[in-house]
Amino acid sequence: MSGNAIEIRNLSKMYRLGEVGTGTLSHDLKRWWYKTRGKEDPFLKLGQENKRDTAGGDYVWALKDVSFDVKQGEVLGIIGKNGAGKSTLLKLLSRVTAPTTGTLKAKGRIASLLEVGTGFHPELTGRENIFLNGAILGMTKEEIKRKFDEIVDFAGVERYIDTPVKRYSSGMYVRLAFGVAAHLESEILIVDEVLAVGDAEFQDKCLGKMHDISSKEGRTVLFVSHNLAAIDRLCSKALLINRGKVVMENTPKKVIEEYSLTNYIPGEIIFEDNRFLKFLSLKQEGNNLKIVCDYDAPTPLEIPCLGFVISDSMGNKIFGTNPNYQPPKTPIKESAKGRLQIEILYPKLLNGRYNLSIWFGDGKVDYVVMENVLSIEIINMINYVRETYATASGPVSPIVEWKYDYKD
Repeated sequence: MSGNAIEIRNLSKMYRLGEVGTGTLSHDLKRWWYKTRGKEDPFLKLGQENKRDTAGGDYVWALKDVSFDVKQGEVLGIIGKNGAGKSTLLKLLSRVTAPTTGTLKAKGRIASLLEVGTGFHPELTGRENIFLNGAILGMTKEEIKRKFDEIVDFAGVERYIDTPVKRYSSGMYVRLAFGVAAHLESEILIVDEVLAVGDAEFQDKCLGKMHDISSKEGRTVLFVSHNLAAIDRLCSKALLINRGKVVMENTPKKVIEEYSLTNYIPGEIIFEDNRFLKFLSLKQEGNNLKIVCDYDAPTPLEIPCLGFVISDSMGNKIFGTNPNYQPPKTPIKESAKGRLQIEILYPKLLNGRYNLSIWFGDGKVDYVVMENVLSIEIINMINYVRETYATASGPVSPIVEWKYDYKD
């Protein structure tokens, strides 16, 4: 393997939709007959491309012909949409499941943090789970004892270390789980999106620890996250996976740019089968941004309420608000049908691509939640004008004006 910690060649994983296994005796017999004759499994050819929004076929390729290398001491970021195959890849690397075809070679012990509480026994205490996880990773009792105080201090659960982990909050769970995975002496650390459970301070602490693991200890890290800023900050290389295939392997900045392009949805969309929203647009008009939303609800809404967040291409929140924080000048009326227009005055945006996420409901319950539903590219920088600004969230505070046009 020379200087590589991981080598993957033509790795594929196929699942049968519905029941576990082939599901029928005829399929079992057919598979056995082909195998005894030295032929390829007949059901491998039936696998559909991994499209979660497309029906058809009983088999689906979660991964298909994936090949790449990871050097020792490298931090590899893996990004892609939900359902792209990222978690399947990590499960194959962690030996949680076996590949359908292809080869996978890894040099050294692997510590995985795939989801909250993986490898923990709920009835055992935090102390007992540390020793259990260490033993699973192949550590001796003396090795675990030597690292024990560091793990507990990092996780910040000293007071609860002799309490069964079933009584831990999800945040405590993930802090201890990450502490164990990061501090015990494995050569490869695999971390899935679980860090999203922790608070901002702990996430920064984890990112710093993963950097130290790579740069100071020479260990290899594979990191899956939707936090593109964290991928850019931490990783030396990145993979973009889409529909079970590797689309791009390059520097984090270039991969993130490609990911943003593949996700780019022009700033106007018409909904055909939405019970509440019929039309949505995000446009630049002069020095302002404008959001227009047509709604048509089955029953009148007490407060037709659209909350929004504008984020940059890295997923960083720029600003966002809703009528509860910045009420319109005229009172909002109960309505089932109408148009909502939001004028964002002088938002002070530099040139670049920005994404819109929305929450639509009756002011109490969100009936429609859509993240990164529309994108817009600012070409002529929006001018900054000195005004008084107010916002509910985000580092930028534009003036927002709301206008309702009721149709019932």
